[in-house]
Amino acid sequence: MIIPQIESTANPVLGHALQAAINNKTKPLGSLGALESLALQIGLIQNSIQPALSNPAILVFAADHGVVAENISAYPQSVTWQMVENFLAGGAAINVFARQNACAIHVVDAGVNHSFAPRAALLDRKVGFGTRNFAVEPAMTAAECAIALQHGMDLIDGVEGNVVGFGEMGIGNTTSAAALMHKLSGIPAAECVGAGTGLTSEGILHKQHVIEQAVQRHRAAVDPLEILATFGGFEIAMMVGAMLRAAQLRKIVLVDGFIVSSAALVAMRLQLALRDYCVFSHCSDENGHRRMLRHLDAQPLLQLGLRLGEGTGGALALPLLHAAVNFLTQMATFESASVSEKVAPGGA
Repeated sequence: MIIPQIESTANPVLGHALQAAINNKTKPLGSLGALESLALQIGLIQNSIQPALSNPAILVFAADHGVVAENISAYPQSVTWQMVENFLAGGAAINVFARQNACAIHVVDAGVNHSFAPRAALLDRKVGFGTRNFAVEPAMTAAECAIALQHGMDLIDGVEGNVVGFGEMGIGNTTSAAALMHKLSGIPAAECVGAGTGLTSEGILHKQHVIEQAVQRHRAAVDPLEILATFGGFEIAMMVGAMLRAAQLRKIVLVDGFIVSSAALVAMRLQLALRDYCVFSHCSDENGHRRMLRHLDAQPLLQLGLRLGEGTGGALALPLLHAAVNFLTQMATFESASVSEKVAPGGA
């Protein structure tokens, strides 16, 4: 397996041209706020002063986690496969929001502890029936982690469009994400751990202790891929590979919440330039996500108190991506609209 090499989007000439085009629209400088930064970013990703969005898609990766044996979740592991069936039936929140925004959904079995009946709508990339319990042993072998990464890369090659959103489903995966965050960032575990699917304060403290003890047990793991294999999930590893490949193809990487952000954190440790391609859709209500976004120097588009996962934040942010591209390509300039520009500093 070869880690995709990602080219930085930095382009001073194009960046200047894009900023000039943004500034010349019929509005006060900077008055469209985050949409202006987003338009600039998308233009740089697509290497164009006339960017366009085509066939947006969200990949929902599902897998189970052996660490649930440590009683770190308010829900049983069976909810993972039951929710996959809900995705396939079109009844989950991500289905509703994706339909609303004309966004395709691809459901991926990355490693669910269940045998699904074959069907066209389910992409079977199962690496195993859930990871091992990282409180006791590494979650994955190096070989399993490499397979998951490769599956993620290969999946992107089969996805149309230039916007790829990422979502996940997996009971126990906030524990895995918090462990990755703690290990990779050095941020104290107490600032990484949250309620997940609804733990009590006692449950949160227990989850924190499980993570701290596991990180101490596996303190020899220092390489990003080794850390991913030790604490990650099959769905997280698959997202890492998919993000890297999407950025290599100069697609927009639309990041959802806490778990997807943990995959982005790992991927950026492998290829820092991935950061140029990531649009962070929202700041979730999961404790640790705000801290992780700050660590990544990321500015999320939305703050709605979400903590569902599935890619829901990405689907809800899609209209903002369209708005950023549309104002850049369709809005009148001062010249074309015969509107006078600002004439003096400090004017109204």
